[in-house]
Amino acid sequence: MAYDLEEQEQLATIKAWWNKYGTPLTWLLIIVLAGFSGWSIWNNMQQKGVTQAAQLFDELQKAATANDNAKVQRAAADMQEKFGKTVYAQMSALTAAKIAFDAEDLKAAKVQLQWVIDNGIDDEYKAVAKVRMAGILLDEKLYDDGLKMLSGEFPAQFESMVADRKGDILVAQSKVPEARAAYQLALDKTDQKNPSRQLIQAKLDAIGGTAAKAAA
Repeated sequence: MAYDLEEQEQLATIKAWWNKYGTPLTWLLIIVLAGFSGWSIWNNMQQKGVTQAAQLFDELQKAATANDNAKVQRAAADMQEKFGKTVYAQMSALTAAKIAFDAEDLKAAKVQLQWVIDNGIDDEYKAVAKVRMAGILLDEKLYDDGLKMLSGEFPAQFESMVADRKGDILVAQSKVPEARAAYQLALDKTDQKNPSRQLIQAKLDAIGGTAAKAAA
């Protein structure tokens, strides 16, 4: 009988505890499980999204190979709308800009490059977009805008490319001493084995430059 009473007291204690804390714990468990389920769903959606982005990028590349500018631009816009946070969106925009430029559609090329500059998730892709945008601005004789595009910080591996493009713009402005300094910097930042050194050296020679310094 003592055992029965003790057992009843334990059950009563458990029942009282559950009445007090059971509901909050149930909701907490539901929240935790929902969170875990949500994470699993989100992760699966992310994986699915990457796969779909890759498929769309493949379609864009096929259109680019066919030089179908209109189709490339549509695919790039679709990519940016649906998968704007993926690396495929950046690659698509740069590809679309190149196809548009080749088609002499400078407006579309600038739109794609600007998208990368504003929305790109990698500094390297942004750097490529800025250098290419500066080239278009050079073609449009918007020299100050081009130099402004090349201002600010760039990843170290792009210092030569940026200096070279600055030199091109400065030459167009007839600012020969400044252009010479820019080309020399480009040479200094370019590896000796890089074939682009010959072109940079030729530009420097054309404006009365000096022999290239050894690469740092």
